[in-house]
Amino acid sequence: MSLTLSTLKSTVQNYLETDETTFVNNLNTFIENAEDRIFKSVQIPNQRKNVDGVLTASSRFLTTPTDFLAPFSLAVIDSNTYYYLDFKHNSFIKEFSPSTSFSSRPRFYAIFDDNTFEVSPIPDQNYTAELHYLAKPQSLTVQGDTGTTWLSTNAEETLLYGTLIEGAIYLKLPADDIAQYEIRFKESLARLKNLGEGRDTRDEMRYDSLRINVS
Repeated sequence: MSLTLSTLKSTVQNYLETDETTFVNNLNTFIENAEDRIFKSVQIPNQRKNVDGVLTASSRFLTTPTDFLAPFSLAVIDSNTYYYLDFKHNSFIKEFSPSTSFSSRPRFYAIFDDNTFEVSPIPDQNYTAELHYLAKPQSLTVQGDTGTTWLSTNAEETLLYGTLIEGAIYLKLPADDIAQYEIRFKESLARLKNLGEGRDTRDEMRYDSLRINVS
């Protein structure tokens, strides 16, 4: 059964037996913290996205999407052919091609900062770039009271217990109570990991999968 934003909030209040105003006002924060913990612990199916961009001649930088978390692959398209770039550490990029006067079709890429990729060599012309990446999905808190997300529909137990942990910590409940929620959260997270990184993935041609054994 899907959890809407309204249903999740009321369920958390019922579990923790409080409707105190400041607690209720912080429910969105509890939900967002729980989502962030889940997204950084397991790769769920709808986190995989593709986007096109342009590598500009004479510039070694490419802006990342606003919801970018981590790359799977980056390819340049030249004469209708895909050329996949090898992912390297940032220190390798200028080591491979230190001269700003040398340009060619890029062969390598690295994360320059939170918002930018760096490629090497410097592009000798404009190239269409296709990025396959791990995205941070929109929060349930921006969907409206009756809205849902993949997480609230397919991993409602994980989201519920993750939010309960945040709420219980805020209320300074006994450590034993918080520990019980943590146990239930980790059990449901393991099942979600089985789905997202085990049953829902296959061996891939490139090294872009976090596939785990299904337990």
